[in-house]
Amino acid sequence: MQEKKMLDEVKNGDVNKQTVSKEEEEDEFDESEANDPFQKIMERVGNHGRFQLIYNMTFVLALAAAGSMVYMNIILALDIPEHWCTVPGQELTNYSLDEWRRMTLPTQKDNRGASKHSNCDMYNANFTEIDDWLRWNKTETNVTDCQHGWSYDQTWYESTIPSKENWVCAKDLYVTNTFVVGRVTEVIGSFVLGQMGDVFGRRFIYYISVGCCALGRSFSIITTNVYYVFLFCTGLTGFAVNSLFQAPQIVGMEISREQDRSIIAIYQSVGWSIGTSLMPLLFWWLRDWVAFMWLTTIPTAIVLIFFKYVIESPRWLISKHRYGEAITQFKKIARINGRQFDMTEKELAQMYTNRQVDEVTYGMASLFSGWHLTRNTTIMGFSWCVVAVSYFTLVLFSTRMGGNPFLNFLLQSVVEIPAYVLGRYLGDTYGRRFTNSSSFLISFVACIPLIIYAADIEYEMVMVCLATFIKFLNALTFFTVNLQSMEIYPTCMRQTGIALGTILANAVGVFAPYLVYLGTTVNIRAPYYILGTLFFIGGIGALYLPETLHKKLPDTMEEARHFGKHDKFFSLPKAPPKVKETRQTAEEVRLNQTKFAP
Repeated sequence: MQEKKMLDEVKNGDVNKQTVSKEEEEDEFDESEANDPFQKIMERVGNHGRFQLIYNMTFVLALAAAGSMVYMNIILALDIPEHWCTVPGQELTNYSLDEWRRMTLPTQKDNRGASKHSNCDMYNANFTEIDDWLRWNKTETNVTDCQHGWSYDQTWYESTIPSKENWVCAKDLYVTNTFVVGRVTEVIGSFVLGQMGDVFGRRFIYYISVGCCALGRSFSIITTNVYYVFLFCTGLTGFAVNSLFQAPQIVGMEISREQDRSIIAIYQSVGWSIGTSLMPLLFWWLRDWVAFMWLTTIPTAIVLIFFKYVIESPRWLISKHRYGEAITQFKKIARINGRQFDMTEKELAQMYTNRQVDEVTYGMASLFSGWHLTRNTTIMGFSWCVVAVSYFTLVLFSTRMGGNPFLNFLLQSVVEIPAYVLGRYLGDTYGRRFTNSSSFLISFVACIPLIIYAADIEYEMVMVCLATFIKFLNALTFFTVNLQSMEIYPTCMRQTGIALGTILANAVGVFAPYLVYLGTTVNIRAPYYILGTLFFIGGIGALYLPETLHKKLPDTMEEARHFGKHDKFFSLPKAPPKVKETRQTAEEVRLNQTKFAP
């Protein structure tokens, strides 16, 4: 029996021993991947087959595209168009709209110091009774707030949520509060669902995440007239949105080959960019926020029709000693991959005898047990914070740009795709540690000319290009940090570790609007001073992370505490040596039996 033979090999520590040259034996590489019993089982059921293709295309790439839209659509739907007080009486004159606004609205200074008509005030007069406009003196007329509602510029939108509900002027904080609630619930959800994923499994969290995101955003569409209910529904989406991306990607990486980890990460990153690139085009075409929100929300629920491919992580089940359920998942994968798999629960349990010990974990606190793991967790958390602050600062700056808002948003999304491709190449060639550190440090260098020339309007186009380049590097860094998070933490705490990074990112990301405010009202250089400092510290800190390329994913807390502990600081990762396969085919084994001897 093949499973029995594999069991004996694993217990004896001789799984697929391969012949290597003396020079190759002297090369440093992590042999634990080759001796990992889980990888041996996955080779038997298929770790690069039809099941992995369907799973990763559906739950990593396609779900990321749908999830990015359900996550980001609220940003475009809450855009506040240019607006002004509605003043009756224009139809009784031959004034154009601009002339009418000059006559009926006071002026104010905008954030660039230029004069413009007021958005929230009007002259307190009955304009329908004015007969002689040339003799009417505006300076002697009192100013009041809008008495007849607001008019909205419809150049780009027929309607948005603020224009429908008049969330402007006295209610302009409604939009800000909505974003704040979404941020806070993301932090809470990442903490709660992240730890639940390591306790109750990835599949359970997946279904909760899809349900909360789809229902929360759907009810948001129909409750905008009841603000606090709308806030609750928005918070429900934020509560689950991060786990929507994390849970399927973790499973996809755990059931795939080591060399496929980076491409799985790029699947999700490209899926995200596809969704965020498609979204502004849809709104540009529809122009109405209701149709746009429905069209970008429904796809998240559609993935539920692929329920037969939703599996629980067999690696997680094994870590919980639920061997029978793990066998069920292995058989499902093997069946779709066209493989035979007859291992029993008893054989699987014996394979892991003396390899696992029951560990007591204390949630996120366990990620700070031991100096080495504490250092890794701290650096990863700081990297997440830098990525989040820079991402949201750059995105918010892009919304202050003039011109087509949909095109501005599209360009911010499209620039991410080549960054992910480059990130995968660099990460698989030179390692995750080098890629993470170098992208941070190059971003730091790019901030220097921004600081020097930001106040000079003659270099405005150069500043735009440099800011876009930093956004490109930000996407590259995000890809690498996300991949490192998947690989540094142990199986029993993997989703918790990723959740911790997400919590820190969302919590610190709240400060991004204040950086933008500082740059637009105090000193335009200030955000780049702060971002440049963060990039420099992040680049130096990333050098002290362990390299994860060509390494076995840690399963236990003990493995995580020693992961990369003896790596050389000045080194690049080496691939395991290519060796000759020593397995005999079934036909060779049969012909080598005694009865076939000459």
